[in-house]
Amino acid sequence: MLGAIEAGGTKFVCAVSNRSLEIQDRVSIPTTTPEETLEKVFSFFDQYELEAMGIGSFGPIDVNKASSTYGYITTTPKTAWKNTDFLGQMKNRYNIPIGWTTDVNAAALGELEKGAAKGKSSCVYLTVGTGIGGGAVVNGEPLEGFGHPEMGHVLVRMHPDDDFEGICPYHKNCLEGLASGPALEKRYGEKAQNLTNKQNVWEIQAYYLAQALMNYTLILSPERIILGGGVMKQQHLFPLIRKEFNSLMKGYVNTPDLDEYIVSPGLGDDAGITGSLILALNELD
Repeated sequence: MLGAIEAGGTKFVCAVSNRSLEIQDRVSIPTTTPEETLEKVFSFFDQYELEAMGIGSFGPIDVNKASSTYGYITTTPKTAWKNTDFLGQMKNRYNIPIGWTTDVNAAALGELEKGAAKGKSSCVYLTVGTGIGGGAVVNGEPLEGFGHPEMGHVLVRMHPDDDFEGICPYHKNCLEGLASGPALEKRYGEKAQNLTNKQNVWEIQAYYLAQALMNYTLILSPERIILGGGVMKQQHLFPLIRKEFNSLMKGYVNTPDLDEYIVSPGLGDDAGITGSLILALNELD
């Protein structure tokens, strides 16, 4: 049996599957303190004989195996989880191989193997919701270096009609500070789902997201870009982003057809847990 955790800032999704990645059981656990949350995680997995586990975690996390804090959640704004040895506690409980990466890297891996990028060797997955985070898979492997990608914190040009200062506590007007769900709510005084019919809202949103996608394209040349998260459930955003992306790129790079290049997740909300199960399977291989 394989175990997987999609550890989010709001909830932990835990699942077990067979080697064919068919989920046998799953549970959703609210993210509270590490002690409370992990007690419930242990209670779920203790029911099963596990061969391996994969964890895709909210971050920032330490993914550098040479680091003394490898496996830690580090400078997260979720104060209770700062400097938490998440992976270490899981390894102390379960003496099995455990794959470890970010939640968005796991989602990218899930989409590459089983979702909207199936058959490709590379993709970028960006989630636009409570925050903005991005992961990438290149040549079938999650992209990591001394750390992991923080795609939500790239700097973008301000829209000429936007004077919002941004909400990121570190950078103010980075992508997350300008285009996350809370940024939309603070700028306009309403949640994203209540702004559907306000065209100028989404044109500004598309302007910021398209800049980021252009940067990812120029740096990584992924074969597909997948946009998930709560804000991207506004399906009318996709054509606006593609139009703005095309305008910004000005033909400099020939990309695949944009209707097939910038897409929604094939796995819906299951991209992260699927990718975490694939991490577990890869640990066995």
